[in-house]
Amino acid sequence: MTQSEVRVPWQPLYDFAKEVFTRAGCPPKDAATEADALLWANLRGVDSHGVLRIPWYVENIDKGVMNPKPKIKVLKETPATLFIEADHALGPVVTVYTIELALKKAKKVGICWSLIRNLTHQGALGYYAQMIALKNMAGLVIVTNPPNMAPWGAKAAGVHNSPIAISVPAKSHRPLTLDMATSVVAGGKLWLAVDRGMPIPLGWALDKDGNPTTDPKKYATLLPMGGAKGSGLAMMFECLTGVMAGNPQLEPSLLGRAKEVEAKSDVKWERPGLVPRHIQNSVVAIIDIANFTDVEDYKGHIDNLVDGIKALPKAEGFKEIFVPGEPEERTYLERVKSGIPLPEGTIRNLRGIAQKFSLQLPAGL
Repeated sequence: MTQSEVRVPWQPLYDFAKEVFTRAGCPPKDAATEADALLWANLRGVDSHGVLRIPWYVENIDKGVMNPKPKIKVLKETPATLFIEADHALGPVVTVYTIELALKKAKKVGICWSLIRNLTHQGALGYYAQMIALKNMAGLVIVTNPPNMAPWGAKAAGVHNSPIAISVPAKSHRPLTLDMATSVVAGGKLWLAVDRGMPIPLGWALDKDGNPTTDPKKYATLLPMGGAKGSGLAMMFECLTGVMAGNPQLEPSLLGRAKEVEAKSDVKWERPGLVPRHIQNSVVAIIDIANFTDVEDYKGHIDNLVDGIKALPKAEGFKEIFVPGEPEERTYLERVKSGIPLPEGTIRNLRGIAQKFSLQLPAGL
């Protein structure tokens, strides 16, 4: 934590977030879901997907981009599939709704592959994958958006930095959870750099002219993780989400229309790397482990896998070997006791939200 950051207990921050979304027009249950998703991220150190997003969400609701009272409906279904129309719902709201339906199907037939169309920002995908793992099932979540990342070899956005999360249950350990973007870093980490007033490393992003930048306020395009591998995954994720949902986001003709909309729009976005168009398509897949093997045996083997990896000889310069999700879970144990550190920029933006809705901020902010 830097000197300019303030520690805030998680419960008052959750209560504040929940009341913000209620006053922004969400039903109380949906407001609670949105707040829970944000605090899940903050408690695990994924601050790029935490409460710093609140002002942007409120702005999206005000502009009609995000729908606080969506008419979510099932378009098609089979015993093992779901196709959901989100009606531009807030991402956590429709994703939790989908998981509740998909868990029932997976329990009956062993698996459920769900496709969600026209949702908005989901937040940290690990939130959903881990939710599934805690039900003793394996969860996989993928999301795609309009382009914000340069394909390998390009200097302009042509794909989305599509994240993926996978989580499986363990016995004595927390669920083993991988949550990663296909870019070098998630876009929200650049927002966090803005709030902290810090530069970003070279290799994270490009400016509007396609040049490398260390100024997070000037970034226009993210760069892919692992070069061609990251951008290749992003393209294939679009094939499994947007294209399959009949709602593609990356086709050149669509990009041209999006730029026309942006040019004519009077919407002024305060966050870098954003355009006034936010549509997502997402896959949520659930596998019932019990359909293949004994669940307790499976969880025991996951424990053995984790312990075996951590017991390997350490490379020079490493004090410990971490497995996916472990650093975040350690941060959770620390922050649930000592609070969530918020940088000056995030606090300033939350003060503006508190003023807008005549709310009192948590003590110390």
